[in-house]
Amino acid sequence: MFSKEESRRLREEFWISYGKSYPKKWILYKTKIKGLTFKFTFDSKKALVSIDVEGDLEQRILLWEKLLSLKSVLLEDYWHNAIFEEYHLLENQKEISRIYVEIKGVSIHNKNTWLQTMLFFNENMNLVEAFFEDFREILKP
Repeated sequence: MFSKEESRRLREEFWISYGKSYPKKWILYKTKIKGLTFKFTFDSKKALVSIDVEGDLEQRILLWEKLLSLKSVLLEDYWHNAIFEEYHLLENQKEISRIYVEIKGVSIHNKNTWLQTMLFFNENMNLVEAFFEDFREILKP
């Protein structure tokens, strides 16, 4: 078991190490499409790369429908194992739509899984970025 401080330190150490190992400026932080965000998350049980659709319901529906229209392309040409969740409830009880890939059995508290996670992030973020670059215009409002 890790204290909050130990956990915070390990998280910080991981993200610094990841940034040094993969010093690329990801375009995905600012998609310039309201309600569309790209995230990568690493906790004590899994790592996740996701396309999140947030915002008011009407906006979310429009973006989600655009992403669903690209589902076969996304699965065939980019993210073969992507999971589509039209309704995903975050820990803060906020409802979003999400497309994601994950690996289980890794932990930010276990440095032995960091390399595997870094490789997973790098590969999947590159795939999401390529997809977004190819279909950015379709996803715009």
